[in-house]
Amino acid sequence: MKARWRQQLKFSTLSNYDDIYEEEKRAKEKDPKYVMKTDKVIEKEAREATLKSIDIYFNDSVDDLDRDDWFAVYVNTIVEEFDPHTYYLAPRGKENFDQRMSGKLEGIGARLQKRMDYIKIVELISGGPAWRSKLLEVEDVILKVKQEDEDVAVDIVGMRINDAIKYIKGPKGTKVTLTIKSMDGTVKDVTITRDVVELMETYAKSSVVEKEGGRFGVIDLPAFYADFQDYKNINAAKDVKEEILRLKKEGIEGLVLDLRNNGGGSLPTVVDMAGLFIEEGPVVQVRSTGQAKEVLKDSDKSIVWDGPLVVLVNEISASASEIMAAAMQDYKRAIIIGSKQTYGKGTVQNVIDLNNVLRSNTGGDLGAIALTTKKYYRINGGSVQLEGVKSDVQVPGRFSYIDVGEKDKDNPLPYDEIDAADYKPWTGYFDYNTIVANSKARMANNAQLKLIDENAKWVKSKIDDTKFSLNFEKYKEQLDRNEEEAKRFDAISDYKTNLTFNSTRYEQSLFDKDTTDLKEKRVRWHESLSQDVYVEEALNVLEDLKNFPIEKVASTHAQAKN
Repeated sequence: MKARWRQQLKFSTLSNYDDIYEEEKRAKEKDPKYVMKTDKVIEKEAREATLKSIDIYFNDSVDDLDRDDWFAVYVNTIVEEFDPHTYYLAPRGKENFDQRMSGKLEGIGARLQKRMDYIKIVELISGGPAWRSKLLEVEDVILKVKQEDEDVAVDIVGMRINDAIKYIKGPKGTKVTLTIKSMDGTVKDVTITRDVVELMETYAKSSVVEKEGGRFGVIDLPAFYADFQDYKNINAAKDVKEEILRLKKEGIEGLVLDLRNNGGGSLPTVVDMAGLFIEEGPVVQVRSTGQAKEVLKDSDKSIVWDGPLVVLVNEISASASEIMAAAMQDYKRAIIIGSKQTYGKGTVQNVIDLNNVLRSNTGGDLGAIALTTKKYYRINGGSVQLEGVKSDVQVPGRFSYIDVGEKDKDNPLPYDEIDAADYKPWTGYFDYNTIVANSKARMANNAQLKLIDENAKWVKSKIDDTKFSLNFEKYKEQLDRNEEEAKRFDAISDYKTNLTFNSTRYEQSLFDKDTTDLKEKRVRWHESLSQDVYVEEALNVLEDLKNFPIEKVASTHAQAKN
């Protein structure tokens, strides 16, 4: 163990030495008069940087763990032997889980980090109270916290970050005064009124795209979020429906639903969302051990979008994303474009509040446990467990050769099948096999995708190469070789389509009165979309679908889905 630590510390020091040395070289190139640091000085600074990183790890991470944290580690070590998705949530973890599911929290809207006893602001969430106040900056250090009904501030220097956050967060409308030390050394008191902070990166968003005279829509959905305390107003299905209606007003002829990197979320939400695209029928089947299967259905005959549809997925698309993609595929309602298979999580978890189980408990908040209680199945009877959803058009991506799926986890539940549900595939408007064949032909000849595939293989080879020389000259030689090899993949980020992306008129109307940098965020997103080869092919498929006669189902129903 001692030899292993010696090697690890030496490797870290070599890495720090190289970083400092390269920084000195750049300074010399910029200013020929600049005097570079000696090797001895660089080595001293590299050793100090290594020591600092170790101190941060033990002082700010390990030493910050309290009894509840260690208890959570202990319990999770046990329950993870049963399956990868059963886990214990300490009280703080349960609160974080609820925030992720709903996409909102109450507080000042700042992400914090502990560094050597100090609580530092690392991000101000756009639109949050701290961001709106313009009184706080990234890198500010919070020294003290005072509530509006208190006379004396609490010193949080050296406090565990979770404990410090408890003082800083609070209900909407309450005020908190922070004693701040700025980067220039000045100290001041700042009073912030807490509010609901929406984590905008969680929510659905849409764009209109112009392609050779045609208009199409793209909806990006990062998660199947829902606030179970206010489900009617906050859930992903409701937001996607609203985005579709706005896109329809723009006159779109086809729609792309982007579920890449979407790790899932609420099961009721995905059932509601699938119903936006089908007339009625089963969406997913669920079953517990020894129990009869339950078929979760869309019972509303109305359809919000009945036009051409493409769903984008990748290896990180999991759980609810897989339910959605599988349902659209089984109904032959959409063309699925993406990775060879999705993540492969075919299990359902219930979050059980342990305080409701042990009502006589006097030991404080017990937290919760996420317990795997069911497996879900496609309406065709198959499962996505381990196998995932196989894309109709399979394209390489950065995760193609990396072990990231359910099958790569310890103790996953096995694949199995049940009887198919009674459902009727979408009929009428396109030749499925011809559309898929045309797309596959385009993808096979796409130079950008070939380069992405080569890069994915190269990245996998570097991940597998776990041996590094601890001799600096050889270490440096290996780094330089890697950097030279990586240059041939620079063209991936230089790729540009001829597509034009814009916000809907509804969203544009929000820009003038917006307080969250929404316009700037959308400009960056649209620029990213214009460089996305997968979105480009999705739009090519929509253009193919547009040429088939479409029986407009939605137009026969006056009422849209709720």
